[in-house]
Amino acid sequence: MENTLENVKKETQKKLENIGQNIDTKKIKDFVTNTETNMGDIERIVSAAAGGALIVYGVYRKDLLGAVLGLVGGSFAVRGATGHCMAFDAFGIDHSDQKIGVQKMLSGKINVKKAVTVNKSAEELYKFWRDFENLPKFMNHLESVTKRDNLYSHWKAKAPLGYTVEWDAEITNEVENRLIEWKSTEGADIPNSGKVEFHPTSDRGTEITVSINYDAPGGKLGSLFAKIFGETPEQQVEDDLRRFKRLMEAGMNLKIEGQPSGRAEQAKKASA
Repeated sequence: MENTLENVKKETQKKLENIGQNIDTKKIKDFVTNTETNMGDIERIVSAAAGGALIVYGVYRKDLLGAVLGLVGGSFAVRGATGHCMAFDAFGIDHSDQKIGVQKMLSGKINVKKAVTVNKSAEELYKFWRDFENLPKFMNHLESVTKRDNLYSHWKAKAPLGYTVEWDAEITNEVENRLIEWKSTEGADIPNSGKVEFHPTSDRGTEITVSINYDAPGGKLGSLFAKIFGETPEQQVEDDLRRFKRLMEAGMNLKIEGQPSGRAEQAKKASA
C-alpha cells in the first residue's frame, strides 16, 4: 500500500515537472508586461472616461462597494491611458489603426426634438409654459427657474454625481399661444438654445414640439456616457413631456416617479 502511494506521488511530481518545463515563462512575462497599443481611439476614450467616472462614484459612496468600483475604475483608466487591453491581447485583437480623432469626439452640438399631444387648448398650455417657474413641476432635471423680467430668467439644473449647472436665458422670439424660442446668455455652464411650439389639432387638443440644442460636456462622448448612466437628453425630454401631459390633463404632479399626486394625497386625508 505504501509502495503504491509512493509511486503515485512520484508519478504526480513527474507530471508537474513536465508541465513546468512546457510553460514558456518568457511568454507569460511578455503577456503581463506588454503595453503595446491595441485599442482604437473610441475604445481608449471610453475606457478612460468610464474609469474616471467609476473612481469618482466609488469615492462618493465611501463604502465597500465604492472601493470595489474604484478598483474597477482604476483598471479601466489604466487601459485607456496605455491603450493596451489584455483581453484583446489574449484573443489577438488589434484595433490600434481605428483612429477617428479625439477632437471630433470632444466637440459637436447635441440636438433633441420630441413631441406630445395634450388634450388642452394651445392658449392654456402656452400660458402655463410661458411662466418658466412652472417648469420644475414636471422637469425632473430642473431644480429651479427664477424670472428676472419678461425676457430673462435664471435656470439651475441637476447634473450627474450630485453636481448642478446654472445659466441665464433670454427669450429671442415669441408668438403668443404658438411659439417660444430662447437661448442661454454668455457664461452659461452649458450653452443651449431651443424652442417649444404649440400646434392646435383638429380634436381640440394641442401638439407640443420641443427642440433643444446644446453643447454637451465632453461633446458627443459626453452624450455617449449620458446614455450609459441613464441621463440621455432624449429620454429626459420625452419623460418631461409625458409628465407635462399628465399634469395638464389630470392635474397630477409626477415630477418624481412613483410620488403620489396632490389630489391622491387629499383624497387619502379626507377618507382617513
